[in-house]
Amino acid sequence: MIFYTNDLVEKYKQEIKQEIKHFKKKQGITPVLSVVQIGNDFASNIYVRNKQKACLDVGIDCKLHNFAEKEITPLQLVKFIKELNDNKRVHAILIQLPLPSSFFNVNNILNVIDKTKDVDGFCPYNIGALVLGVPSVIPCTPLAVLNILKSQNFEIRGKHCVILGRSNIVGKPMAALMLSESATITVCHTGTKNLADFCRSADILICATGCPKFVTQEMVKPGCIVIDVGISRDENQNCCGDVDFENVKNKASFITPVPGGVGPMTIAMLLKNTLDLYRTSILHSPAQLN
Repeated sequence: MIFYTNDLVEKYKQEIKQEIKHFKKKQGITPVLSVVQIGNDFASNIYVRNKQKACLDVGIDCKLHNFAEKEITPLQLVKFIKELNDNKRVHAILIQLPLPSSFFNVNNILNVIDKTKDVDGFCPYNIGALVLGVPSVIPCTPLAVLNILKSQNFEIRGKHCVILGRSNIVGKPMAALMLSESATITVCHTGTKNLADFCRSADILICATGCPKFVTQEMVKPGCIVIDVGISRDENQNCCGDVDFENVKNKASFITPVPGGVGPMTIAMLLKNTLDLYRTSILHSPAQLN
């Protein structure tokens, strides 16, 4: 089964839109997501435009703060994030990654974001809460993957889940999230020996390497559930994922395509996280002006 997430994304967006409409009518407060982008990365520009459009669709005010790389230093960026932290009109903050290479200590920058506004769930508090099994804000892409699986009522408990990639954005939080669902986890990476053998043992294979068409049909056992998180360009400059889709689709029992799979669902989870932070803020703060 090839699973395009369009209908699932639309379902989430309609639910989020209605809840925001309810809170705005009751409280008179518009949810605000502040997106900070440094530089002019081509892919980031596309991602930001998609996020802005999705926010507009559900009633979130997405404020883009776009700085040229030479316009702001890491220290100035930290100061700007702290100003957003202190701004009671801002409910959620997102730093668009990747940052330029001159911003070499990305973790130190992400760590400045207030945990109650950390829409990506990357600050130490939120990652720690996820590992402890009491998550506050779950990173958007792992949350997207989990909700895709749950939307199909797949049994996760006791299944062998192999995750390709150990990034802080996907691989590591994905492992913690699947472990909380009682799956048995194997995380593979560049140092893994006999990687194909691990892949063939997977009931659920989550691919997040960033290497185009890395996973071939020989690496997938019949009936495997394959979730493709990667997004790249192939030899013809066409958009593709980590999985050699045409060769794997008939061997897997379930597979997400690229584009049209995890990507749109990740944006839906960004909207959900923004709603959650907005809801928490207005329910625990004095009345604010719109």
